Amino acid sequence: MASVLHLYDRVTRLPQGHRIFSVLFSLKAPYFATVRPRFTELRPNYAELTVRKRRRVHNHIGTVHVIAICNGLEAAMGALAEATVPARKRWIPKGMDVAYTAKATSDITCIAQTDPERWTGDDPEVPVLVRGVRDDGTVVVEGVIRLWVTEKPAS
Repeated sequence: MASVLHLYDRVTRLPQGHRIFSVLFSLKAPYFATVRPRFTELRPNYAELTVRKRRRVHNHIGTVHVIAICNGLEAAMGALAEATVPARKRWIPKGMDVAYTAKATSDITCIAQTDPERWTGDDPEVPVLVRGVRDDGTVVVEGVIRLWVTEKPAS
């Protein structure tokens, strides 16, 4: 829905705007707040946020827990979907497939992106490519979140 993108565009012009938007977005699905996502970019077909490496998201070996990263990836995907889905359609996550490819030893940048053509076709399944990247550029998690995108029911 354009309202999330409109809010992002308006709020991020303010001092501390990215932080404010991130807090507001986390209110939409409170479990997003567990990883304190900090959105850095949002546009149709692309969302990026950071999950800071802090004790609250550590696992037993002191790295960022992969489920915390998946929460960040899902937040990025949700923002992307809200910013991209055509007004006449609605979406819901259908599944997530991820691979853990390296240790998450720094803050993690969570990125979600889609092919613009997938939103307009007849296939209701829209794949969102997601990846979590360490500060040094190493991909630590990568995968796909599949969305089910359908027409909104008639009012």
